[in-house]
Amino acid sequence: MRKRKKGRKLSRETGQRRALLKSLVSALVLNEKIKISEARAKEISGLTEKFITMAKKEGLAARRNIAARLSDRVAKKLIEDIAPRYKERKGGYTRIMKLGQRKTDGAKMAIIELIK
Repeated sequence: MRKRKKGRKLSRETGQRRALLKSLVSALVLNEKIKISEARAKEISGLTEKFITMAKKEGLAARRNIAARLSDRVAKKLIEDIAPRYKERKGGYTRIMKLGQRKTDGAKMAIIELIK
């Protein structure tokens, strides 16, 4: 039983799930808007917000922490472009808009984007 366990399994093993979430966060940071399933959108929303909050801290430790988890290109955009945009904002950097069901398999779809 999964009582009091946070997070979704997304039908993957641990390593695959981590890689999927890492690539989805990277895609969201680089494109600032992606269309994915609702469950995936909800899962990466919190991760992305944590990375943006970490990027807002202007220390070397925060930069190293982000660079260790994400690629160099993503970390650079996060620190130099996205974090200054949210300097005055205390949270709520992402928005999830529900779209309805996908025709092929009926999965609930959503658009997740960074708030301007």
